[in-house]
Amino acid sequence: MNTTSSMSEHNLIIESDDDDHQSNAAANATRDDSPGSDLDSDSDSSSSCATPRPRGPTPSSSYTQQWPQSYRQSIDIFSTVQSPNLSFLGTPTLSRLSNSFLTNSFRGKTPEINSNLVKPLLRPTTSDEQQQHEDIRKSSQYLLPSRKPSLQQIPEDQKPLVVGQEISPYQKCSYTQAVMNGINVLCGVGILSTPYAVKQGGWLGLVILCLFALLAWYTGLLLRSCLDSKEELETYPDIGHAAFGTTGRIVISIILYVELYACCIEYLILESDNLSKLFPNAHLTIGSLTLNSHVFFAVLTTIIVMPTTWLRDLSCLSYLSAGGVIASILVVICLFWVGVVDNVGFENKGTALNLPGIPIAIGLYGYCYSGHGVFPNIYSSLKNRNQFPAILFTCFGLSTILFAGAAVMGYKMFGEATESQFTLNLPENLVVSKVAVWTTVANPITKYALTIIPLAMSLEELLPPNQQKYWNIIMLRSALVVSTLLIALSVPFFGLVMALVGSLLTMLVTYILPCACFLAILKKKVTWYQIAACSFIIVVGICCACVGTYSSLARIIQSYT
Repeated sequence: MNTTSSMSEHNLIIESDDDDHQSNAAANATRDDSPGSDLDSDSDSSSSCATPRPRGPTPSSSYTQQWPQSYRQSIDIFSTVQSPNLSFLGTPTLSRLSNSFLTNSFRGKTPEINSNLVKPLLRPTTSDEQQQHEDIRKSSQYLLPSRKPSLQQIPEDQKPLVVGQEISPYQKCSYTQAVMNGINVLCGVGILSTPYAVKQGGWLGLVILCLFALLAWYTGLLLRSCLDSKEELETYPDIGHAAFGTTGRIVISIILYVELYACCIEYLILESDNLSKLFPNAHLTIGSLTLNSHVFFAVLTTIIVMPTTWLRDLSCLSYLSAGGVIASILVVICLFWVGVVDNVGFENKGTALNLPGIPIAIGLYGYCYSGHGVFPNIYSSLKNRNQFPAILFTCFGLSTILFAGAAVMGYKMFGEATESQFTLNLPENLVVSKVAVWTTVANPITKYALTIIPLAMSLEELLPPNQQKYWNIIMLRSALVVSTLLIALSVPFFGLVMALVGSLLTMLVTYILPCACFLAILKKKVTWYQIAACSFIIVVGICCACVGTYSSLARIIQSYT
């Protein structure tokens, strides 16, 4: 590192130290003037949202000093778009590598906020930018450590390129921006299996879809009440920490990461199934080993997505994956087009109720509402937090309309022949079918890295400091990708794997844990009807989890035999 850059770093550090003193003084003044943080469970939401306040973690907060420290930043990728910058972890110059955002976050302290990670999915209007600029210094005191280490205390190979940069990662999102972010989280690959869920449970199974949507909306509000109960709470793991201590934080984090890991497995199965439909005769022969189309495309997809997990800036992928809402709508429109314009028709009457298939339907419908791990992040980024209940209701309402529309059309078109993904039923000779399949294929490729990175960053935090080198990190991420491939090849049952994830993990994340955390954190303020509602949801969640998990595992084992 040359002398000029070192001198500029020194100046930045000195300025940051001075700013920290000013920030601490401002923070004390703010705390003296602010109302109490203990809020009533009924009125806490409105009262806390009426008075805007910075929601970054305070320097003294114990929540930001425990694993996983990278959760907020990594999960924000699901609801933000960054400025483009294509660069890899493995750039040729070691000094530049050590200066990257990711390598800074590999150390044992809370990662610095990267300015590239702070742009909302939809940019604020011009009138909002001045207000956001005014909020930067007010909120930065909650985002930066209280003291920067002196330049002499930083090892030569770990000196950051820019130190003391004050950037607020919590841009103020509008109602429309938050709704788009929420729908983008909810409308994933789950929409493809909704017709298959109707086939499994019958028409009356759609009641389960609507019930799950209503309960998920309510548990989202419970998470909001938990966040408002203490100022330093920012993420789902923070809520678990406040409710059940360090054990709660670790358990909830592991569940959330396993759910993301399972989504990556589903992506590979999805790619394998749909590309095999497009190119059924594709294969690869290596010596005496022949890979059929399913295995070949699973391996090919893994080779394509693996380099994207090495990126230290996921800008391009974020821009593309932000089109998830458009992709979901486009696929449903293609399904409608095939049924109406291409005269496939909606002639199948179907079954009113199929009790043996209800447990599988429960898992498939439950998977559709697995967005609670991101909702706390969306709430923290809102300009007007009073709008959060309406935002949640809009997200779940519009998503449910899409899910139900795809379910009804798909099952009416294909009946008992409906496959785990309705794209596999679309006639191969139609152009609109190819549009739907290619849209389905492109979307997971852009989302794979965004989904696996939170898990990768959490594991990188656990590496010993002397092992947090970029080659070790590339190897760890590559091993994660390869492991998802091996599991996808071992359990190539898209619908059954989705039902298993929805029954076990989503029931915990979306229904059981929000109620349990709410009762634990606000136990002195909850009313009798809140206790009754939470108890009902917990019982329903546990029953659905047990029945759905057992049925999914039994069907997977049966598929082998």
